[in-house]
Amino acid sequence: SGAIFPIHFSHRNLKLSFSDAGLLSTLTLSQTTVSWFLKTPDGSSAAGVGVILPYTSADPVPGACNQEFPLEIDPNIYLQYNLFETTITFAPANIGYGRGESPPACDVDTDSSTRWRLVYELYQYFLPEGDLSEQSLISSLERAANVQNMQDNGRKVVSLSSHDRTQFSFSSLPGQGVIFSVIVRDPVLNTSASYIPVHTYACSFNSTLDGCSDLGRVSSKVFFTVMGLAGLFVCFVGHRFFKCELFCMGFCFMAFIFFVLITTTTTLEYDIRLALTALMGVVGGVAMVMSWWRFGSVMACVLVVGLILGFLISSIAFFTPLGDIPIFHNDVVFWVVFACIMVFVPLFFIRWPREGNIITCGVVGGYAVVLAVNAYTYTSLSYITLDVLKRLLNHNFSRAFISVPLQDIDFIMITVWVVLGVSGIVMQLYREKSRPFFPPSPYVMWKQERERRKTNVLDPSHHKPSLSARILGRIRQLTQRTEPAGETTPLLF
Repeated sequence: SGAIFPIHFSHRNLKLSFSDAGLLSTLTLSQTTVSWFLKTPDGSSAAGVGVILPYTSADPVPGACNQEFPLEIDPNIYLQYNLFETTITFAPANIGYGRGESPPACDVDTDSSTRWRLVYELYQYFLPEGDLSEQSLISSLERAANVQNMQDNGRKVVSLSSHDRTQFSFSSLPGQGVIFSVIVRDPVLNTSASYIPVHTYACSFNSTLDGCSDLGRVSSKVFFTVMGLAGLFVCFVGHRFFKCELFCMGFCFMAFIFFVLITTTTTLEYDIRLALTALMGVVGGVAMVMSWWRFGSVMACVLVVGLILGFLISSIAFFTPLGDIPIFHNDVVFWVVFACIMVFVPLFFIRWPREGNIITCGVVGGYAVVLAVNAYTYTSLSYITLDVLKRLLNHNFSRAFISVPLQDIDFIMITVWVVLGVSGIVMQLYREKSRPFFPPSPYVMWKQERERRKTNVLDPSHHKPSLSARILGRIRQLTQRTEPAGETTPLLF
């Protein structure tokens, strides 16, 4: 028999100790009490939560077969995070044993009478979005402290046997609190025990730059606010103002590609990268407009626009639980399926290019508004494209679980996105039904007009000398002296 005593603080360090080393107290035959000593390193007061988790001789002992971490028996879950992923690791458990008995050997045999019969379940519990308060964390930890509470309130991510690796990765969600818990089960005795839950916000409470309380950079807010306004414009009148739409789509296409390239090949600061990305986005937008102006190939432009819609639809597909299917943790399988979905969309709309272009305006423009809102308040919908970007930038991200919570703000933003997209599509389809499918290219129109004038003898401009002939004639007038015409006085007879 024994007891586990978890202590949690939101963003403070603490020291926990008692007579024996470790966070799990094994009781002797005659022991009826156990003492714990707790303090913060600087001696100041702090709010926290402590829960006693007693267990019997039949329950598994979390972390009792530890061979990696400092403690002899270590029921802790170790967590590390970076911009891309959050990784948790824990030590294997052992089967239970009674007071005064020697613990069973960990790695002597692998039959059903040893710890190899144990199975593990990994759970997630998401805190309310945008809530970084200690009160929210404490109340959430109480709902995830033991086996029954976590089963009732958490989400089981994966089950594994004792032969599987005890390390897992998740997509980092800066500013979103999440509690991770591991439950070890003994299928022979039908018992279970909980490791000490661990929590993270994937950000620092002590950082003076982009800490948990100030996640949004000013540069990001400016960038995505402009994108949101442009998206709102494209959503409702993008097809009518075709050149403006092409500029916006070319901007997005080039900006995304360039941001991936510059991030993987340089170590520039974020603000500099974002500024260069915006600059290259402008170049991409201008290039797309000029290519349409010069060559007049509507299908080529619609193909690029369709690829953007295909990218977004493919990202949405893998944002669902489909993205956590084990086969898609393989990079080759993931990118092949992702590319097939992405390419299929523009090919599907070749038969209906105008409708495809208008649908792209509504869907992509509405999502740009969602990203603009995300610059000011947290919403999980930003991870639709952010998870794909993380996978492009970090080769190890493929092993991460990418599930994110959908809470009140997310359902509100989904509603806003749907309303904007549907209303924009319907409005543009109604307005454009009596107009030409696409506006003509100015350069192509100029060439056609020039050819018409050359062949139309009734057009006065047909008899007008060419520009080069007029210039040469003017030069001759300036350089040649006019000869006198002779007698100009009328003769009288």
